Amino acid sequence: MNLPNKLTLLRFLLVPVFMFFVERYIELIPNTGVVGYNILIALIIFAVASFTDFLDGSIARKYNLVTDFGKFMDPLADKVLTTAAIVYLVRFGLCSPMVLIIILTREFAVSGIRMIAATSAGGGKVIAASMWGKAKTVMQMISIIVAFLFIALDEMQIAAVVPYTPLMIVVINVLMWIVAITTVVSGLQYIIPNFDLIKNAK
Repeated sequence: MNLPNKLTLLRFLLVPVFMFFVERYIELIPNTGVVGYNILIALIIFAVASFTDFLDGSIARKYNLVTDFGKFMDPLADKVLTTAAIVYLVRFGLCSPMVLIIILTREFAVSGIRMIAATSAGGGKVIAASMWGKAKTVMQMISIIVAFLFIALDEMQIAAVVPYTPLMIVVINVLMWIVAITTVVSGLQYIIPNFDLIKNAK
């Protein structure tokens, strides 16, 4: 297994670690007055995982290490990482459940198209992430990092953001709706070019 694929697998492995620290924060929420660093640690883990997405793609393209495994698993690792984070943002009231539904619908639809393409007549093909798909992922990661930064500052009781201000909540929700719109557009970039494939699927 080459280095880019190992970085992709690392991203998968970092997801439960990220979730562990977010869950620790949730357990401590009722204990007011306690200064914690769980979300800060979770944020650092998420940022490192996000960086591996940039790193594995760059290495694969630079050294011609692009593989079918990477084309399929790299976007899947991104989906698992960002979806886990967005689920928590919904729980914290910083993201509309509708945004999550839109994102999940798109991800299931695109995954379905990839499965149809991979099993189609003629040996199948692997559909790599498009530029819109990459832009969607980057937008999701940036928005999640901003949201979790505010939560981390709140957990550490930084006076400037305690408690959550209405403006902060609005800003994060607007960012997440921009993510939803980008997600829909990127999904159409997969559906429209592959419509004949979907129509002729057996």
